[in-house]
Amino acid sequence: MNQEAWLSWPSREALSRADLTPARRNLARSIRAVVFGALLWSTFAGRTGAGGWTVAAGVAVVVGCALLARTFFRLTYAHRLWPSLLSLLLVMGAAAGAKATGWGVLALILWCGCAVTALERLPLAAAVPCTVAALGAYALVNHDNWLTTVVTTAGLGLAGYVLRLDAEARGTALRLLAQERAARAAEAQSAALGERARIAREIHDVLAHSLSAQLVHLEAARLLIEREPAGEFRDRILERVVAARGMARDGLAETRQALSALRGEMTPVEDFLHTLVEGPGGGSGAACAARVQVEGERRALPAEASQTVRRVAQEALTNVRKHAPGAAVAVRLEYLPHEVALEVRDSGGRGSAEELAVSGSGYGLMGMRERAELLGGTLEAGPDEEGFVVRLRVPA
Repeated sequence: MNQEAWLSWPSREALSRADLTPARRNLARSIRAVVFGALLWSTFAGRTGAGGWTVAAGVAVVVGCALLARTFFRLTYAHRLWPSLLSLLLVMGAAAGAKATGWGVLALILWCGCAVTALERLPLAAAVPCTVAALGAYALVNHDNWLTTVVTTAGLGLAGYVLRLDAEARGTALRLLAQERAARAAEAQSAALGERARIAREIHDVLAHSLSAQLVHLEAARLLIEREPAGEFRDRILERVVAARGMARDGLAETRQALSALRGEMTPVEDFLHTLVEGPGGGSGAACAARVQVEGERRALPAEASQTVRRVAQEALTNVRKHAPGAAVAVRLEYLPHEVALEVRDSGGRGSAEELAVSGSGYGLMGMRERAELLGGTLEAGPDEEGFVVRLRVPA
């Protein structure tokens, strides 16, 4: 056995009782109940004429030792050596005091428990001396013949070591199970990412390519129409072509955003908001003065929450451009401990809440509210003092 084996603690998985099967948990509880009952019985056995103070002192010793044992279990789980040894030595000292005051059975039970528990839960370099001391005290005060005493002490030492090996085997099995679960989760995530990449390629090859071709044709149509003589019919057709070109451009930009989300390549939300309020057109509020304020510790957001924040900001700024051109807009993004909050406030909205709920680039604040609620968040939109405000909160 090498030095590391002597100095290393049993793993926390081995010392924990959280993952025991119901049968093992019930067995452990039964054993503790039996030991505690035996300790209490030993304080009364042969003391029918003892006074009340003597019995109370015995019960106090039993309860105190039980509390020390509980403390010892918690300290060893935390791998704190010296406090663990101190609590164990206190129990052994209580056993010596019990023997000196005539509670021989109580002392024997405590020494046996200390010997077995030390081997099960302490590093071997500390457990072996404690076990030898406890079993030595047990052998000195035991009144059985020497052969029975030797067999009993050897059996207690072997039982403690077997319990240690069993706990380590259980801890190893739990670690392997956790690793297997993590590997399966990583495999499932990898498969999901692969499927999302495949979908992104399909969208790019079909929808994005089609929108790009439409932009080219609409731009060519605009140039051809502009060469025609001016007139009401020509101007109406040109206006429709320019509007269709803008819609195709917006659709292509949003398609590229969706593709980035599928591939996990999205830019940070705060960068997107700055681009949204500063970029020309695209529903970003080019016809209004907007500023972005970011609060809290910045962090990467889940794809669904990030996409929802982007869509709501885009929709809100589009509504401002349509219903309150020239209004001042304040966009505030706040990173909270377990969620992210977005607020878009303008200084002069003229549209009603019903109009704004169904307007915009085809999504509508009503749809955004449903999308936020699916993520466990909330979206509120309505008039506020001078203008209109949209507030979004989603878990992240």
